[in-house]
Amino acid sequence: MRRDGLTRRNLLRALLAAGAASALTPVLASCTPTPRAASMVVAGGESGGFYLEFATLLADSLQRHQVASVASVEITGGSLDNVKKLLSGEATLAVALADAASLSVGRESQHGGKIVALGRVYENYVHALVRKDSPISSINDLVGRTVAVGTEGSGTSLITPRLFDVAKLSTITAGSSNKAVTVLPLGLNDGLAALAEKSVDALFWCGGVPTASIANAHATTPFSLLDLSALLPGLSQEYGTFYDKVLIPANSYAGMDAVWSIGVANLLLCRSDLDDATVKATVKLLVGHGDELIPQSSAGVQFLSSETLINTADIPLHPAAAAAYRELHG
Repeated sequence: MRRDGLTRRNLLRALLAAGAASALTPVLASCTPTPRAASMVVAGGESGGFYLEFATLLADSLQRHQVASVASVEITGGSLDNVKKLLSGEATLAVALADAASLSVGRESQHGGKIVALGRVYENYVHALVRKDSPISSINDLVGRTVAVGTEGSGTSLITPRLFDVAKLSTITAGSSNKAVTVLPLGLNDGLAALAEKSVDALFWCGGVPTASIANAHATTPFSLLDLSALLPGLSQEYGTFYDKVLIPANSYAGMDAVWSIGVANLLLCRSDLDDATVKATVKLLVGHGDELIPQSSAGVQFLSSETLINTADIPLHPAAAAAYRELHG
């Protein structure tokens, strides 16, 4: 990932800063101060994953730029868990995969608000990890094997069964079978430990590239990634147009070859009853200070830009967010 003194992440930071300064500074500067939210909670994800990294940076930025007097982060199981926390009122903002968010579109919370988007913040990559010394070279080789498929409440736990369905692999949740894949509800860190000690044969994970915990574990137990791109047509046909063919670049994890995989848009969500002033201030932060929201471990190839923020798939934008984008872009 070395790029002669200029990483893709740093280049993206420079481009975001330059683009925001030239195109948006006049608009941002003209805005009068708005009341701050008293407190905001950002639902993140598992330790060592991109969700939690991004959510932590976002909370820091929300507080630094006075969108909220106090902003905190909650460690969660992932996308599905985060949507539940939004609907219950435990979280103000949440990061979630578009396919997971779509399951709750139109559902009204106990507070009256529905799930809406503030923007598309980055691309998640499905990782199908096996040990480098494993004979497994495709998803079909998982028959008769044991696989970690994400904890309940995670986006991984939603997409993995869909991948198995499209690949026509039957699964069981306990025991073993030479005709089925045995699936275990292990998250990122427990799954990596199980993969290293050979108690599972593969681990599925949805996250940014590189994911810090994977990079760290790969340094002691070398891994390989399976190509999942052949599943994209069936996945889109059966489950909707949330999915993309994406390339995990060579050396994203030291020494790994480039591999094609499945990508899913990661969205920043809120409820439709979040006040307009807080929504607009958050959107302006995403656009004007996007360079602050890139985790240090990132390769810098999948993060938010002013052009992609509004591409939230089938998840509607909060009306005040849509108004803010119109104001910023004319």
